[in-house]
Amino acid sequence: MHVTELSGSRFDIGHIHARLHRQAIIDSIDVYDRMFHDMVGLHWHEARLDAERFLPMIEKRFPEILEEMAGLAQGIGGELLDILTLNCRSEISLTKASGGCSAVSILQREAQWLAQNWDWRADQGRHLVALRIRGDDTPALISIGEAGMVAKIGLNECGIGVALNAIRSATCGEGLPIHVALRKILESRSFSATEAVVNAGVCAPAHFLIADGQGHSLGCEVHSGSPGRLEPRDGIVTHTNHLISDAATHWLDDYPKPDSWARLERLNELVEQLPRDHALDPERLFAMLGDHSEGRESLCRHFDPSEPETERMETLFSVVMNLTSRELWLRLGRPCSTQRSVRLTPIPV
Repeated sequence: MHVTELSGSRFDIGHIHARLHRQAIIDSIDVYDRMFHDMVGLHWHEARLDAERFLPMIEKRFPEILEEMAGLAQGIGGELLDILTLNCRSEISLTKASGGCSAVSILQREAQWLAQNWDWRADQGRHLVALRIRGDDTPALISIGEAGMVAKIGLNECGIGVALNAIRSATCGEGLPIHVALRKILESRSFSATEAVVNAGVCAPAHFLIADGQGHSLGCEVHSGSPGRLEPRDGIVTHTNHLISDAATHWLDDYPKPDSWARLERLNELVEQLPRDHALDPERLFAMLGDHSEGRESLCRHFDPSEPETERMETLFSVVMNLTSRELWLRLGRPCSTQRSVRLTPIPV
């Protein structure tokens, strides 16, 4: 994967994104068209109507991003609602879809690390992009995610980084859609600014693991109300795909697959085994993300034909970030079998 350079106005950023990845965006829309129909019984035109209700929330809290979505829409010869629907796919599908992902933040020897596997449907593996975005008045950032979406997992030049865990829940209220909120976090210049984003509400439940280069980290189980907060213990926060905090579980019902608890237990075991007497490095963290254990607690997820088709999640990429040095390493595919890493920085070196 090569990094895609995007710069200029909001509209320009979206339009260049679409021009360079037009077919991947169109194919991604086809994937979610099928997914919406299989999981929630909606065709694309019906999903567009569902997504339209999020427009006022974005207009109120992050209107600038709609300019970028307009550029994306024009670039593929589509309409704004097509791009909006793609960016609201979590809100439309996660009432039934089961996401994966295992994420961890570690503060060790004055370096703040953030790492995760991203587990999702295999048919989206062909539509992944690495974006380096340099807006006119925002911090430069790197986002790893799906073509046509404004953000997912990444870091910015201020050392702010964010990882994501899907939460399956029937709850959807007021706030920014998940992927729009992730972009707003990646445009934050301070850790306190990221907290303001999540405190204002995210319309569907998810877990954002946020950290910065100064050693701050926080697990945020976001929803339309006040987020559940998971403070670091000995500099560590771990999370998979179920709610943990009392603040979140009091207000929300989630429906995770049973392996979420097993993966979290295994992740905690592996983090405990990391050496504390010398500095971490990307190779060691990728080796941890590539772990295979007996049963379903393996962090590295493979295709399992015994599961229902809608539940078949695989690890599509892994990222390791050193937020103190503002570096991100990306491995496409499963970390157990992929040895080549791409090193990315928000500002080209």
